Amino acid sequence: MNEREYRRKYKDDVYRTDTSKRKIPFFPSLNFYPDLVKIVYIGNRQSKAGIYDDYNWANSSTDVIEALENVGVVFEVDGLSNITKSPKPVIFVSNHMSTLETFSLPSFIQVKKPVVFIMKAELANYPLFGPVSTARDPISVGRTNPREDLMHAMREGAERVNKGKSIIIFPQKTRRDKFDEKQFNSLGVKIARQNGIDVVPIALLTDAWGNNSTISAIKDFGKIDPTKLVRFSFGPPISAANANEAHEYCINYIKTKLTEWGRSDLIVL
Repeated sequence: MNEREYRRKYKDDVYRTDTSKRKIPFFPSLNFYPDLVKIVYIGNRQSKAGIYDDYNWANSSTDVIEALENVGVVFEVDGLSNITKSPKPVIFVSNHMSTLETFSLPSFIQVKKPVVFIMKAELANYPLFGPVSTARDPISVGRTNPREDLMHAMREGAERVNKGKSIIIFPQKTRRDKFDEKQFNSLGVKIARQNGIDVVPIALLTDAWGNNSTISAIKDFGKIDPTKLVRFSFGPPISAANANEAHEYCINYIKTKLTEWGRSDLIVL
């Protein structure tokens, strides 16, 4: 395989896992996690060698999706054409349910638009995942001083946008299994307004990758449940000139999609 080619191009507006040969093993988690460790290990080595570039990052993200599909997880993704409707970089504003979206989103976005994450600074210290996390020029926030985090994210966000990079942000203050609009801040919209670019909302449903509630050290690596469908939906871009309007648009898009997907139980009233 040519290393400079993306393994998936996603030419259509919709992606759905091919289920014609779908098989679910007896122990999906035990089958999946060794593959994940291998993928991250390779990415880690590439990071240390300085070759974990756009292509290798997107391809390793695709590897994770395929590893999940190999244990029976089904993806349904729509609105892929909305990623490129704005010619400039954009801010992708998304709800956050599990580690699945962190690994999977680059496969769908990076192949269409250069992108970086806003992420927790503590991820850089993870023994295996640290080098991979930091190799992709993320914007790190500490979450200890909200004002400092805001100013840092605004400065770093402007720098990334000026480099032609879009930004993925999960604005909910604490990741929860449910969507709480009261905890969903407007940082992404503020960065977009400051830089004169659009916001693209992402609604997602990723509880097929569970959270470990008993062991905090591995809280991001819970049970893999192939009976639960994975969904991503990219909404049409909106100008951030009116910050309140753009923020409400993102919130309503996520709530509407969760309701359409029959998961209004995930919306905090």
